[in-house]
Amino acid sequence: MTPAATRTEGLRRLSRFLPHAGRDYARLRNHDVPGHPHVSTLSPFLRHRLLTEEEVLQAVLARHSPDAAGKFVAEVFWRTYWKGRLELRPAVWDDYQRGLSAALNRVQVESGLRRDWQAACRGETGIDAFDHWARELAETGYLHNHARMWFASIWIFTLRLPWELGADFFMRHLLDGDPASNTLSWRWVAGIQTPGKTYLARPDNIAQYTDGRFRPQGLATRADPLPAPPLPTTRAAPEPQPWDRSARTGLLLTEEDLSPAHLFADGLTPVAAATLTDAPGRSPLAVAPQVHAFTAAAMDDCTTRWADRLGTVTPCADDAAVADWARAAGLDQIVTPYAPVGAIATRLARLETALAPHGITLVRALRPYDCAAWPHATHGFFRFKERIPALIGQIRGLSVA
Repeated sequence: MTPAATRTEGLRRLSRFLPHAGRDYARLRNHDVPGHPHVSTLSPFLRHRLLTEEEVLQAVLARHSPDAAGKFVAEVFWRTYWKGRLELRPAVWDDYQRGLSAALNRVQVESGLRRDWQAACRGETGIDAFDHWARELAETGYLHNHARMWFASIWIFTLRLPWELGADFFMRHLLDGDPASNTLSWRWVAGIQTPGKTYLARPDNIAQYTDGRFRPQGLATRADPLPAPPLPTTRAAPEPQPWDRSARTGLLLTEEDLSPAHLFADGLTPVAAATLTDAPGRSPLAVAPQVHAFTAAAMDDCTTRWADRLGTVTPCADDAAVADWARAAGLDQIVTPYAPVGAIATRLARLETALAPHGITLVRALRPYDCAAWPHATHGFFRFKERIPALIGQIRGLSVA
């Protein structure tokens, strides 16, 4: 069942999870069991920032010590790390898009590949665990993180399917489908994100952490890294972009960040507001109905919660519609929460070009949390992890002690 795409539901889940965010989570988090009682299931809400990383960390560390909650805190920062990692190397996203296009072209002309790909997507491979996860994902829009790793490993090393098609299958169905976390996690399993480092799904490990529900036979017994070009050069991290407080300003909300309180607290008083969502932009293929529904409902929840600050809100179907709205409202500038690399960021780049001839500025408002964390995503996670105590210390209300 698809969860309600509301901040209230996210807070309810956070409240339910809080007592278990410490030692219980560390001990049981890898167990994939029905109902997913051992994990937070907050990822769809963090993905769209119906809840923010800061408030989740604040809530957890108000109840548990940094040592007890260390595993969960690290998981929150994994998401942050992946976003920063892709933000510093946007060419990786472009490479994935090209690889996906090539794989889809192969599907059109290679009947064997098309048959195997379709069977994997439908959960008809004969590998019971894999087929269960394929159906669970299609039905619910969610998979346990451990199941995602097993699934990706089987897809790549047992079924021998292009990893880009698997990443796309996830993006089409996951309510928390995120360009950074999804793309880079698939690359990691395949041995091309951290060169030479792969992940092999093993029957005994699956049996142990599914409490004996599955012990699939016939899985690959080795996982040789896939060939790939070297990682692209790192670019500079984005920096905060101030807006002109005397200008006639509109606020553009996108699915990337539905918690605009920090903008209002910083003095933003928009004269007009608009929304832009792009669930179809997650894939060249049809995106699952529940992804469309969740994204649209999350946006509705945001605009309803902030109706007194937003006034009349104009829904925009694409970047061209946003440009029309801005001109009609007589705006000098548009402020929008920063959108990391992905479909929305691509649309905003086109929008910026379309606005320039009309003298309208697009300001991407970067959160202090992202500004502090992303520059450290230059190497592997364990180097980034060394920065976590300092990053926690920068979040208001938290202590590293």
